[in-house]
Amino acid sequence: MVVCGDDGLAHRLAAELRDVYREQVTLVVPPSERTVRPPVVGRARAASAALFDRMVNAAVNRAGSGTGGAGGGSEPAGSIRVVEAAEATEEKLAEAGVEQAAALALVYDDDETNIRAALTARRLNPRLRLVLRLYNRRLGQHIEELLDQAAALATGVGDAGLDASTTVLSDADTAAPALAATAVAGTTKVVQTDGLLLRAVERPPLRPGQTPPSGLATLAVLSSNDPAGADSSDGNGEHGPLLLPDAAEVRGATGRGTVVLEQVSYAGPTLPSGRGVVPSFGSLFSRRLRWSLAGLVGCVAALAVALTLVTGEHPLYATYMTLLDLFAINEPALHESLARQILQLLSGLMGLLLLPVLLAAVLEALGTFRSTSALRKPPRGLGGHVVLLGLGKIGTRVLTRLRELHIPVVCVEADPEARGMATARRLRVPVVLGDVTQEGVLEAAKIHRAHALLAVTSADTTNLEAALYARSVRPDLRVVLRLYDDDFATAVYRTLRAAHPHASTRSRSVTHLAAPAFAGAMMGRQILGAIPVERRVLLFAEVDVAGHPQLEDKTVGEAFRAGAWRVLALDRTSREERRDDRREEPAAEEAYEDAGRAGDVSGWVWDLPDSYVLQKDDRVVLAATRRGLAELLGRRSRERAGA
Repeated sequence: MVVCGDDGLAHRLAAELRDVYREQVTLVVPPSERTVRPPVVGRARAASAALFDRMVNAAVNRAGSGTGGAGGGSEPAGSIRVVEAAEATEEKLAEAGVEQAAALALVYDDDETNIRAALTARRLNPRLRLVLRLYNRRLGQHIEELLDQAAALATGVGDAGLDASTTVLSDADTAAPALAATAVAGTTKVVQTDGLLLRAVERPPLRPGQTPPSGLATLAVLSSNDPAGADSSDGNGEHGPLLLPDAAEVRGATGRGTVVLEQVSYAGPTLPSGRGVVPSFGSLFSRRLRWSLAGLVGCVAALAVALTLVTGEHPLYATYMTLLDLFAINEPALHESLARQILQLLSGLMGLLLLPVLLAAVLEALGTFRSTSALRKPPRGLGGHVVLLGLGKIGTRVLTRLRELHIPVVCVEADPEARGMATARRLRVPVVLGDVTQEGVLEAAKIHRAHALLAVTSADTTNLEAALYARSVRPDLRVVLRLYDDDFATAVYRTLRAAHPHASTRSRSVTHLAAPAFAGAMMGRQILGAIPVERRVLLFAEVDVAGHPQLEDKTVGEAFRAGAWRVLALDRTSREERRDDRREEPAAEEAYEDAGRAGDVSGWVWDLPDSYVLQKDDRVVLAATRRGLAELLGRRSRERAGA
């Protein structure tokens, strides 16, 4: 296995392959003097990034000491060899052993760098399994098709025999569902696949005599010292979290909370009300102007009724005459009764009052149409929303996930040219422009009435400062932090948890959430998502039943292994149809606005009985621990090696 990158994701991915999958890893990173340079996403996290890189470099250098050779054949299982290279050139890739490697992960922060290295690696080894980190998913689909076609032509093997030769992933897409869901009560664990929403809900411990509510499957039993699902460490011993427990363990875990797969429903794109091309009447005019128009209409109706009583004319004729007087186009009532003349004067006065009201209505309507393409401001009276800090790579994906769940959001961004500004404008999400560290910015986002704060900027200090200030305004506010360094995230969580024991606090590292998905893709399987359970991770993966004796010709109940994996769903569509559907999937922002796809029928079956026998041609979605998935894939690799 070869991993190339320039940030913390490369180091964590290498550690994941070494510790979980026991693979020989060659890590290609910039030279030591370059690893401490500020990342392009921001200088504020440079100190933590440099410290983390130096710590990991020291660890992997100790683990890989005494090894040599480009091919890596002399290295023991589960070791890491470091190759320093400013760029992943053809010479450095050959030195890293790409020509003999089974898989290559390119996780540079720049998409162009990853694409250039992927084209070079495909030329060196057509049978190489490639995993690319690309933010642009539409471009990634085309690159994936191009690299797979090149591999098929070079090897003479069709698409069916490539076994996912190229996989394009995004750390933003992998981490965004967990970050977005953590900020929302009742949807703290979310994974999406083919328009379906897998929602894992934390349930408190059952009271004596209480019947547990129904659920599809129990995914985990939370640690006894943190029943609310806090982020404790992995090493909690017998009191730590139990992932994928069996029925006996669930019954025996009294006084402990659980994580249950409670709902599986369609989560396709739908248009919320009021997002059409023509704004609604309520959005065209302000409340004060609407009351003014209503008052004028009432006065006209009263004048028409009075004219009917005075003259005895038909109500329709009286209304017509009142409108003529209102617009000053009727004949003067010179020889009429005194009451008729008074009513005509009152109608003319109402006409004079109507002119400024009509002018204000026209100006407000024009302003509303003009503001549909501009940024919206938080409306008055807004409450129960999520304040999202940062509209970069991660923030844009998180914003899309929150809107798919129909959750009100107010964004805060300092850069008016940020990547996610176009998405926020298209989704008509209120945005506050300003530095979140300046006084008054969070107040403009209605932080005092918000449900949660989700800080996902690229600067750890900015996220931490915003969280501390928000807690000073509302001590019970739910706070979710995206932090670059996982160790720093753990330390921040513990401190905030101790300072505010009655408030919900979550600290998330994007590399911690994304690394298992990249590692699983390098092993040849598509990871749908990762659900954090305290400080551990539960993976959802698509696996072909063929070639796995633990699954093939076994019932769903027999295939279940407590603490390792559990079959959740079955996909009956053919492999060609799955590939076509995946390549035709639009970007998240476009899919959100394409309501026409809401009627698509999914081929997944989620209510599998325990007696169903898994067939060779089936593909299943299973929940697995990292070591359980590694064991499942490792056995298959050994069988192939011995064949």
